[in-house]
Amino acid sequence: MNLTDRSIIYNLIKMIEEVQDYAIILLDKNGNIQNWNLGAEKIKGYKPHEIIGKNFSLFYTPEDISNNKHLNLLATARKNGRASDIGWRVKKNNDLFWGSITITAIHDENHEIIGFGKVTHDLTETRKTELEREQKNKELEQFTYIASHDLQEPLRTISNYIQIIEEDYGEKFDDQGREFLTIIDQASNRMKALVGGLLDHSRIGRDPYPSKISLSKILKDNLTDLQALISSQNATIDYPKELPEIYGYPNELRQLFQNLITNAIKFTKPETTPHIQITCKKIENYWQFAITDNGIGIDSKNYDKIFTIFKRTENTINYDGYGIGLANCKKIVALHGGKIWVESKLGQGSTFYFNL
Repeated sequence: MNLTDRSIIYNLIKMIEEVQDYAIILLDKNGNIQNWNLGAEKIKGYKPHEIIGKNFSLFYTPEDISNNKHLNLLATARKNGRASDIGWRVKKNNDLFWGSITITAIHDENHEIIGFGKVTHDLTETRKTELEREQKNKELEQFTYIASHDLQEPLRTISNYIQIIEEDYGEKFDDQGREFLTIIDQASNRMKALVGGLLDHSRIGRDPYPSKISLSKILKDNLTDLQALISSQNATIDYPKELPEIYGYPNELRQLFQNLITNAIKFTKPETTPHIQITCKKIENYWQFAITDNGIGIDSKNYDKIFTIFKRTENTINYDGYGIGLANCKKIVALHGGKIWVESKLGQGSTFYFNL
């Protein structure tokens, strides 16, 4: 079998030459173009008669050519059988597109390399979305700086002056004056907590890549961290001995379980011992978790409200908190491609479900 007598290869290309989402190209062993499908014409702009016989280096930027990127890809494909790359590539009109490339070595019956198959996928729109997200992340970093510095600094100033006034002039104030100072101080501290919560919310999903995570370890670490709270409330928590491993973001998943378990303990009726049950089961492509408590419950009219940042329900007003935790949980679950919801009866407890 040689490169000019390869009916099997040509028949295969004929079957896929109508595909327009992928550029499918046959190269000889030196990287010269031997065949060209409609997808290649659509993506790169050349008609077959304009490109057949020319070297595929035409698709690389001057910088890539000076770095021998195209030659290195062929060398890798010769050695390993396949080479992959992603980056900006050049069209006929010198416009750039973002392409994902795979080059596969083609062998004859003697296992000699006679050419290469090259497949390119145009991911320009995906790359534009990524660049927009990167720009939004930069804007978010700027917001984070403003929130952590420009907003926090005046609050610190207010707190400092309240302390000075109390120390230097406190005795000159009547009861009402001292009460006003206390209210101002409490409002300042509450604003600090809200700004801090907003910062935490904005940081969710900042890690660029997920990793393989043991949810059993995540849960056990959380229970260790929450041991003081669990002991102080005599809470009991039942959970599976083994939980799945998934690809995700460890800090966010740790925060997800911690928020839900903490809420289940905290929002308990007086003189009630918290009992919490955690379950997990596989449903199609998701792991579905349920965290059930015997707490104060939630009115069905508030099911959506509780996942909105800074929103609290009427029956939680007397409990510590600022309405941030469940909003963070919703964002974390969405980051992992799932959803979170609640089923509850007021005064009888709640079950929070989420998919990962």
